Amino acid sequence: MVESWVTEMVKGIGKLFLNPLTYWVFILILFAGLRRIRKERTNFGIKIFDVFTEWKGTGIISIVAGILVSGICIGVGIVFSYETLALLCLVSILLSLSLRFTMLSPSYTIGFTLLLLLFMPTIIKNQSYLDNNLFNDLNFAGVSILIGIFLLVEALLTYRIKQRDTYPDLVLGSRGKWVGLHHLKKLSIIPFFALVPTGLITPFAAYWPYISLGGESYSLLLFPFLIGFDHSVRSVLPEVAAQRLGKKIGLLGILVLILAAGSVYVWSLSIVAAIIAILGREYISYKHRVTDSGKQSFYSRDQSGLTVIAIIPNTPADRLGIRIGETISKVNGRKVQNVDEFYQFLQKSGAFFKLGVLDNAGEVRLLQSAFYQNDHHELGLVFVKERHHSNKKISQAK
Repeated sequence: MVESWVTEMVKGIGKLFLNPLTYWVFILILFAGLRRIRKERTNFGIKIFDVFTEWKGTGIISIVAGILVSGICIGVGIVFSYETLALLCLVSILLSLSLRFTMLSPSYTIGFTLLLLLFMPTIIKNQSYLDNNLFNDLNFAGVSILIGIFLLVEALLTYRIKQRDTYPDLVLGSRGKWVGLHHLKKLSIIPFFALVPTGLITPFAAYWPYISLGGESYSLLLFPFLIGFDHSVRSVLPEVAAQRLGKKIGLLGILVLILAAGSVYVWSLSIVAAIIAILGREYISYKHRVTDSGKQSFYSRDQSGLTVIAIIPNTPADRLGIRIGETISKVNGRKVQNVDEFYQFLQKSGAFFKLGVLDNAGEVRLLQSAFYQNDHHELGLVFVKERHHSNKKISQAK
Protein backbone atom coordinates (compact mmCIF):
# COMPACT_ATOMS: atom_id res chain seq x y z
CA MET A 1 0.00 0.00 0.00
CA VAL A 2 2.85 2.39 0.83
CA GLU A 3 4.37 1.76 -2.56
CA SER A 4 1.06 2.62 -4.24
CA TRP A 5 0.83 5.91 -2.34
CA VAL A 6 4.40 6.89 -3.19
CA THR A 7 3.89 6.02 -6.85
CA GLU A 8 0.69 8.04 -7.10
CA MET A 9 2.29 10.97 -5.28
CA VAL A 10 5.19 11.06 -7.74
CA LYS A 11 2.77 10.84 -10.66
CA GLY A 12 0.64 13.57 -9.08
CA ILE A 13 3.65 15.89 -8.88
CA GLY A 14 4.41 15.18 -12.52
CA LYS A 15 0.84 16.16 -13.49
CA LEU A 16 1.50 19.59 -12.00
CA PHE A 17 3.63 20.38 -15.05
CA LEU A 18 0.81 19.37 -17.39
CA ASN A 19 -1.54 21.92 -15.84
CA PRO A 20 -1.72 25.21 -17.81
CA LEU A 21 -2.40 27.07 -14.54
CA THR A 22 1.17 26.27 -13.44
CA TYR A 23 2.55 28.29 -16.35
CA TRP A 24 -0.15 30.94 -16.31
CA VAL A 25 0.82 32.02 -12.76
CA PHE A 26 4.32 32.97 -13.98
CA ILE A 27 2.87 34.93 -16.89
CA LEU A 28 0.36 36.63 -14.58
CA ILE A 29 2.87 37.70 -11.93
CA LEU A 30 5.38 38.86 -14.56
CA PHE A 31 3.01 41.09 -16.53
CA ALA A 32 1.18 42.34 -13.42
CA GLY A 33 4.54 43.31 -11.92
CA LEU A 34 5.68 45.05 -15.09
CA ARG A 35 2.45 47.02 -15.24
CA ARG A 36 2.88 48.06 -11.60
CA ILE A 37 6.46 49.20 -12.25
CA ARG A 38 5.30 51.24 -15.23
CA LYS A 39 2.72 52.92 -13.01
CA GLU A 40 5.33 53.58 -10.30
CA ARG A 41 7.51 55.35 -12.86
CA THR A 42 4.53 57.36 -14.10
CA ASN A 43 3.51 58.43 -10.60
CA PHE A 44 6.85 58.82 -8.83
CA GLY A 45 9.52 58.74 -11.52
CA ILE A 46 11.23 55.63 -10.10
CA LYS A 47 10.81 51.90 -9.71
CA ILE A 48 10.02 51.14 -6.07
CA PHE A 49 9.60 47.35 -5.92
CA ASP A 50 10.87 44.45 -8.02
CA VAL A 51 8.70 42.72 -10.59
CA PHE A 52 7.89 39.61 -8.52
CA THR A 53 7.29 41.41 -5.21
CA GLU A 54 3.57 40.55 -5.05
CA TRP A 55 4.57 36.91 -4.78
CA LYS A 56 7.31 37.36 -2.18
CA GLY A 57 6.63 36.59 1.46
CA THR A 58 3.93 34.02 0.75
CA GLY A 59 6.14 30.92 0.56
CA ILE A 60 5.78 29.65 4.13
CA ILE A 61 2.00 30.14 4.19
CA SER A 62 1.71 28.48 0.78
CA ILE A 63 3.64 25.40 1.87
CA VAL A 64 1.88 25.05 5.25
CA ALA A 65 -1.56 25.69 3.73
CA GLY A 66 -0.86 23.20 0.93
CA ILE A 67 0.11 20.52 3.45
CA LEU A 68 -2.98 21.18 5.62
CA VAL A 69 -5.40 21.20 2.66
CA SER A 70 -3.80 18.04 1.29
CA GLY A 71 -4.11 16.42 4.71
CA ILE A 72 -7.81 17.29 4.94
CA CYS A 73 -8.61 16.18 1.38
CA ILE A 74 -6.71 12.89 1.72
CA GLY A 75 -7.46 12.19 5.39
CA VAL A 76 -11.21 12.74 5.07
CA GLY A 77 -11.27 11.31 1.58
CA ILE A 78 -12.66 14.10 -0.60
CA VAL A 79 -12.62 12.95 -4.22
CA PHE A 80 -12.79 15.43 -7.11
CA SER A 81 -13.39 14.61 -10.75
CA TYR A 82 -10.86 15.66 -13.38
CA GLU A 83 -13.59 17.72 -15.02
CA THR A 84 -14.15 19.73 -11.82
CA LEU A 85 -10.46 20.58 -11.45
CA ALA A 86 -10.17 21.41 -15.16
CA LEU A 87 -13.13 23.79 -14.89
CA LEU A 88 -11.58 25.41 -11.78
CA CYS A 89 -8.37 25.89 -13.75
CA LEU A 90 -10.24 27.53 -16.64
CA VAL A 91 -12.26 29.83 -14.34
CA SER A 92 -9.09 30.94 -12.50
CA ILE A 93 -7.38 31.87 -15.76
CA LEU A 94 -10.42 33.72 -17.13
CA LEU A 95 -10.87 35.73 -13.93
CA SER A 96 -7.24 36.88 -14.05
CA LEU A 97 -6.96 37.78 -17.74
CA SER A 98 -7.18 41.47 -16.78
CA LEU A 99 -3.87 40.98 -14.87
CA ARG A 100 -5.65 42.10 -11.70
CA PHE A 101 -5.90 40.02 -8.55
CA THR A 102 -9.29 41.29 -7.36
CA MET A 103 -11.23 38.27 -8.66
CA LEU A 104 -8.81 35.59 -7.43
CA SER A 105 -10.46 35.17 -4.04
CA PRO A 106 -11.62 31.56 -3.45
CA SER A 107 -15.13 32.99 -3.14
CA TYR A 108 -15.03 33.85 -6.84
CA THR A 109 -12.82 31.18 -8.40
CA ILE A 110 -14.23 28.15 -6.57
CA GLY A 111 -17.67 29.72 -6.00
CA PHE A 112 -18.27 30.39 -9.70
CA THR A 113 -16.87 26.96 -10.54
CA LEU A 114 -19.41 25.31 -8.23
CA LEU A 115 -22.30 27.28 -9.72
CA LEU A 116 -21.15 26.42 -13.25
CA LEU A 117 -21.06 22.74 -12.30
CA LEU A 118 -24.80 22.95 -11.68
CA PHE A 119 -25.42 23.71 -15.34
CA MET A 120 -22.60 21.78 -17.02
CA PRO A 121 -24.49 18.44 -17.33
CA THR A 122 -27.31 20.23 -19.18
CA ILE A 123 -24.88 22.17 -21.37
CA ILE A 124 -22.94 19.00 -22.25
CA LYS A 125 -26.10 17.11 -23.22
CA ASN A 126 -27.16 19.90 -25.58
CA GLN A 127 -24.02 19.79 -27.71
CA SER A 128 -22.40 17.23 -29.98
CA TYR A 129 -18.66 17.98 -29.71
CA LEU A 130 -17.85 16.63 -26.23
CA ASP A 131 -18.62 13.33 -24.54
CA ASN A 132 -22.07 13.47 -22.96
CA ASN A 133 -20.78 11.58 -19.92
CA LEU A 134 -18.59 14.49 -18.86
CA PHE A 135 -19.62 16.18 -15.60
CA ASN A 136 -21.84 13.27 -14.59
CA ASP A 137 -19.89 12.65 -11.37
CA LEU A 138 -19.76 15.84 -9.31
CA ASN A 139 -18.85 16.46 -5.69
CA PHE A 140 -20.59 19.67 -4.62
CA ALA A 141 -19.90 19.14 -0.92
CA GLY A 142 -16.16 18.73 -1.50
CA VAL A 143 -15.97 21.84 -3.68
CA SER A 144 -17.83 23.96 -1.11
CA ILE A 145 -15.48 22.72 1.64
CA LEU A 146 -12.57 23.98 -0.45
CA ILE A 147 -14.15 27.45 -0.57
CA GLY A 148 -14.28 27.66 3.22
CA ILE A 149 -10.76 26.33 3.74
CA PHE A 150 -9.14 28.62 1.18
CA LEU A 151 -11.08 31.65 2.47
CA LEU A 152 -9.34 31.08 5.81
CA VAL A 153 -6.00 30.99 3.96
CA GLU A 154 -6.89 34.24 2.19
CA ALA A 155 -7.82 35.78 5.55
CA LEU A 156 -4.41 34.85 6.95
CA LEU A 157 -2.56 36.22 3.92
CA THR A 158 -4.50 39.50 4.23
CA TYR A 159 -4.13 39.82 8.00
CA ARG A 160 -0.33 39.40 7.86
CA ILE A 161 0.26 42.30 5.45
CA LYS A 162 2.56 44.96 6.88
CA GLN A 163 3.46 48.43 5.62
CA ARG A 164 6.41 47.20 3.55
CA ASP A 165 4.13 44.69 1.75
CA THR A 166 1.89 47.31 0.13
CA TYR A 167 2.19 49.37 -3.05
CA PRO A 168 1.78 53.16 -3.32
CA ASP A 169 -0.34 54.92 -5.89
CA LEU A 170 -1.64 58.41 -6.62
CA VAL A 171 -5.23 59.44 -7.35
CA LEU A 172 -6.98 62.76 -7.79
CA GLY A 173 -8.74 63.81 -4.58
CA SER A 174 -12.07 65.59 -4.28
CA ARG A 175 -10.32 68.98 -4.50
CA GLY A 176 -8.49 68.14 -7.69
CA LYS A 177 -5.13 67.52 -5.99
CA TRP A 178 -3.10 64.33 -6.08
CA VAL A 179 -3.38 62.25 -2.91
CA GLY A 180 -1.77 58.96 -2.04
CA LEU A 181 -3.17 55.52 -1.43
CA HIS A 182 -1.82 52.02 -0.93
CA HIS A 183 -2.75 48.71 -2.52
CA LEU A 184 -3.04 45.66 -0.29
CA LYS A 185 -2.07 43.25 -3.03
CA LYS A 186 -0.81 39.68 -2.99
CA LEU A 187 -0.74 36.63 -5.22
CA SER A 188 -0.04 33.21 -3.77
CA ILE A 189 -0.01 29.73 -5.26
CA ILE A 190 -1.17 26.95 -2.91
CA PRO A 191 -0.27 23.52 -4.33
CA PHE A 192 -2.34 20.75 -2.75
CA PHE A 193 -2.88 17.06 -3.44
CA ALA A 194 -6.40 16.20 -4.57
CA LEU A 195 -7.85 12.70 -4.76
CA VAL A 196 -9.15 11.84 -8.22
CA PRO A 197 -10.83 8.66 -9.51
CA THR A 198 -8.95 5.62 -10.84
CA GLY A 199 -5.45 4.74 -9.73
CA LEU A 200 -3.40 2.46 -7.49
CA ILE A 201 -4.72 3.75 -4.15
CA THR A 202 -7.37 1.62 -2.48
CA PRO A 203 -9.44 2.37 0.66
CA PHE A 204 -7.46 2.01 3.91
CA ALA A 205 -10.48 2.30 6.25
CA ALA A 206 -14.17 1.47 6.18
CA TYR A 207 -15.21 5.13 6.10
CA TRP A 208 -12.66 6.20 3.48
CA PRO A 209 -13.16 7.98 1.16
CA TYR A 210 -15.89 9.81 3.07
CA ILE A 211 -16.95 12.23 0.31
CA SER A 212 -16.59 10.12 -2.79
CA LEU A 213 -17.74 9.90 -6.39
CA GLY A 214 -17.96 6.13 -6.33
CA GLY A 215 -15.31 3.80 -7.66
CA GLU A 216 -12.84 1.48 -5.97
CA SER A 217 -9.42 3.04 -6.61
CA TYR A 218 -7.95 6.54 -6.65
CA SER A 219 -4.90 8.55 -7.61
CA LEU A 220 -3.36 11.87 -6.56
CA LEU A 221 -3.06 15.11 -8.49
CA LEU A 222 -1.04 18.12 -7.34
CA PHE A 223 -3.20 21.15 -8.15
CA PRO A 224 -1.74 24.73 -8.19
CA PHE A 225 -4.53 26.79 -6.63
CA LEU A 226 -4.24 30.58 -6.94
CA ILE A 227 -5.26 33.09 -4.27
CA GLY A 228 -5.05 36.80 -4.98
CA PHE A 229 -6.55 40.08 -3.81
CA ASP A 230 -6.15 43.83 -4.31
CA HIS A 231 -7.69 46.44 -1.98
CA SER A 232 -7.06 50.19 -2.11
CA VAL A 233 -6.48 51.99 1.20
CA ARG A 234 -6.06 55.72 1.69
CA SER A 235 -7.75 56.68 4.98
CA VAL A 236 -5.72 54.51 7.41
CA LEU A 237 -2.38 52.75 7.63
CA PRO A 238 -2.22 49.66 5.40
CA GLU A 239 -1.66 47.17 8.24
CA VAL A 240 -4.73 48.51 10.08
CA ALA A 241 -6.94 47.98 7.01
CA ALA A 242 -5.34 44.57 6.39
CA GLN A 243 -6.19 43.35 9.89
CA ARG A 244 -9.80 44.53 9.59
CA LEU A 245 -10.24 42.87 6.20
CA GLY A 246 -8.51 39.70 7.37
CA LYS A 247 -10.86 39.30 10.32
CA LYS A 248 -13.97 39.79 8.16
CA ILE A 249 -12.76 37.35 5.50
CA GLY A 250 -11.93 34.84 8.24
CA LEU A 251 -15.45 35.06 9.70
CA LEU A 252 -16.91 34.57 6.22
CA GLY A 253 -14.67 31.51 5.76
CA ILE A 254 -15.89 29.96 9.02
CA LEU A 255 -19.55 30.51 8.03
CA VAL A 256 -18.98 28.99 4.59
CA LEU A 257 -17.12 26.04 6.11
CA ILE A 258 -20.01 25.31 8.51
CA LEU A 259 -22.51 25.33 5.64
CA ALA A 260 -20.16 23.19 3.53
CA ALA A 261 -19.87 20.62 6.30
CA GLY A 262 -23.66 20.46 6.43
CA SER A 263 -23.78 19.91 2.67
CA VAL A 264 -22.26 16.45 3.20
CA TYR A 265 -25.74 15.47 4.44
CA VAL A 266 -27.88 18.04 2.58
CA TRP A 267 -26.20 18.67 -0.79
CA SER A 268 -28.17 21.87 -1.49
CA LEU A 269 -26.31 23.58 1.35
CA SER A 270 -23.22 23.55 -0.89
CA ILE A 271 -25.04 25.89 -3.29
CA VAL A 272 -26.01 28.12 -0.36
CA ALA A 273 -22.38 28.12 0.80
CA ALA A 274 -21.12 29.18 -2.65
CA ILE A 275 -23.68 31.98 -2.99
CA ILE A 276 -22.94 33.30 0.52
CA ALA A 277 -19.20 33.13 -0.22
CA ILE A 278 -19.58 35.21 -3.40
CA LEU A 279 -22.04 37.74 -1.97
CA GLY A 280 -20.23 37.95 1.36
CA ARG A 281 -16.84 38.56 -0.24
CA GLU A 282 -18.33 41.17 -2.55
CA TYR A 283 -19.99 42.90 0.41
CA ILE A 284 -16.70 42.99 2.36
CA SER A 285 -14.96 44.65 -0.61
CA TYR A 286 -17.84 47.07 -1.20
CA LYS A 287 -18.08 48.07 2.46
CA HIS A 288 -14.33 48.66 2.59
CA ARG A 289 -14.40 50.85 -0.52
CA VAL A 290 -17.32 52.97 0.72
CA THR A 291 -15.84 53.43 4.21
CA ASP A 292 -12.36 54.21 2.92
CA SER A 293 -13.44 56.67 0.21
CA GLY A 294 -15.69 58.55 2.65
CA LYS A 295 -12.76 59.66 4.81
CA GLN A 296 -9.91 62.11 4.30
CA SER A 297 -6.78 60.68 2.73
CA PHE A 298 -4.09 59.68 5.22
CA TYR A 299 -1.46 60.29 2.52
CA SER A 300 -2.12 63.88 1.49
CA ARG A 301 0.40 66.69 1.34
CA ASP A 302 1.01 68.29 4.74
CA GLN A 303 1.97 71.86 5.61
CA SER A 304 4.31 70.57 8.30
CA GLY A 305 6.57 68.80 5.80
CA LEU A 306 6.69 65.98 3.27
CA THR A 307 4.46 62.93 3.75
CA VAL A 308 6.20 59.61 3.13
CA ILE A 309 4.10 57.30 0.95
CA ALA A 310 6.70 54.58 0.35
CA ILE A 311 10.13 53.36 1.36
CA ILE A 312 12.37 51.80 -1.29
CA PRO A 313 13.76 48.52 0.13
CA ASN A 314 17.44 48.34 1.16
CA THR A 315 17.97 52.10 1.28
CA PRO A 316 19.01 54.48 4.12
CA ALA A 317 15.35 55.24 4.87
CA ASP A 318 14.67 51.51 5.20
CA ARG A 319 17.72 51.15 7.45
CA LEU A 320 16.61 54.03 9.69
CA GLY A 321 13.13 52.56 10.20
CA ILE A 322 11.17 55.43 8.68
CA ARG A 323 7.54 54.38 8.24
CA ILE A 324 5.01 55.25 5.56
CA GLY A 325 2.56 57.94 6.65
CA GLU A 326 5.25 59.78 8.62
CA THR A 327 6.30 63.34 7.73
CA ILE A 328 9.82 64.60 7.08
CA SER A 329 9.72 68.07 8.67
CA LYS A 330 13.41 69.02 8.69
CA VAL A 331 16.62 68.17 6.87
CA ASN A 332 19.84 69.12 8.70
CA GLY A 333 17.86 71.46 10.94
CA ARG A 334 16.16 73.29 8.10
CA LYS A 335 12.41 73.05 7.61
CA VAL A 336 11.24 71.63 4.28
CA GLN A 337 8.00 72.46 2.48
CA ASN A 338 8.49 70.78 -0.87
CA VAL A 339 10.48 68.04 -2.57
CA ASP A 340 12.89 70.46 -4.26
CA GLU A 341 13.91 71.85 -0.85
CA PHE A 342 14.40 68.35 0.49
CA TYR A 343 16.84 67.44 -2.31
CA GLN A 344 18.58 70.81 -2.06
CA PHE A 345 19.20 70.56 1.69
CA LEU A 346 20.18 66.90 1.43
CA GLN A 347 22.82 67.57 -1.22
CA LYS A 348 24.49 70.04 1.16
CA SER A 349 24.72 67.42 3.91
CA GLY A 350 28.24 66.22 3.17
CA ALA A 351 29.03 62.80 4.61
CA PHE A 352 26.26 62.92 7.25
CA PHE A 353 22.61 63.94 7.34
CA LYS A 354 19.98 64.61 10.02
CA LEU A 355 16.23 64.27 9.61
CA GLY A 356 13.38 65.57 11.74
CA VAL A 357 10.53 63.04 11.49
CA LEU A 358 6.96 63.60 12.66
CA ASP A 359 5.51 60.15 13.37
CA ASN A 360 1.91 58.98 13.10
CA ALA A 361 1.27 59.76 16.78
CA GLY A 362 2.35 63.39 16.28
CA GLU A 363 5.67 62.93 18.10
CA VAL A 364 8.92 64.31 16.66
CA ARG A 365 12.09 62.22 16.55
CA LEU A 366 15.52 63.00 15.17
CA LEU A 367 17.37 60.56 12.93
CA GLN A 368 20.93 60.84 11.74
CA SER A 369 23.23 58.67 9.70
CA ALA A 370 26.18 58.70 7.36
CA PHE A 371 26.03 58.29 3.61
CA TYR A 372 27.51 54.94 2.61
CA GLN A 373 28.81 53.81 -0.74
CA ASN A 374 26.01 52.73 -3.11
CA ASP A 375 23.37 54.39 -0.90
CA HIS A 376 20.30 55.72 -2.73
CA HIS A 377 20.96 59.41 -3.43
CA GLU A 378 17.44 60.34 -2.29
CA LEU A 379 17.61 58.11 0.83
CA GLY A 380 14.91 55.85 -0.64
CA LEU A 381 12.05 58.11 0.44
CA VAL A 382 9.01 58.46 -1.82
CA PHE A 383 6.75 61.43 -1.07
CA VAL A 384 3.19 62.44 -1.82
CA LYS A 385 3.53 65.05 -4.56
CA GLU A 386 2.25 65.95 -7.99
CA ARG A 387 2.22 63.01 -10.35
CA HIS A 388 5.63 62.70 -12.03
CA HIS A 389 4.12 62.23 -15.49
CA SER A 390 1.99 65.36 -15.02
CA ASN A 391 5.05 67.39 -14.01
CA LYS A 392 6.86 66.20 -17.12
CA LYS A 393 4.00 67.35 -19.34
CA ILE A 394 3.96 70.78 -17.65
CA SER A 395 7.72 71.16 -18.20
CA GLN A 396 7.38 70.24 -21.85
CA ALA A 397 4.55 72.74 -22.30
CA LYS A 398 6.71 75.51 -20.88
